[in-house]
Amino acid sequence: MSEFPKIPADVMLKRLTPPTGEVSMVLDTDTYNEIDDQFAVVYSLLSEQIKVEAIHAAPFHNNLSSGPGDGMEKSYEEILRLLERLEHPHEGFVFRGSETYLPRRSEERRVGKECRSRWSPYH
Repeated sequence: MSEFPKIPADVMLKRLTPPTGEVSMVLDTDTYNEIDDQFAVVYSLLSEQIKVEAIHAAPFHNNLSSGPGDGMEKSYEEILRLLERLEHPHEGFVFRGSETYLPRRSEERRVGKECRSRWSPYH
């Protein structure tokens, strides 16, 4: 198991202090999947406290899509429609995301064990 570096208490408290002024963010969203993501996009763009640096379309798979890649593409198109209605430019601002999901945690462990055993001096 990995160990994370220790963070001094004063640094941790500083990082946990709520920000003042405008907050920068990147929004990763499966916008076509449910209405709450469309609301989040519009709310974020209209907020005076949030500076959206970029929007990434995220994959999803359910009855609205034929697979994660199709879900991501539909979300990308939905983001473009929202920005058009808001008269907000999309070039260099909206990006297609992953066409697949990350492997499950158990898959990560299996692959990690295989890599460790392959490079182990004891095998």
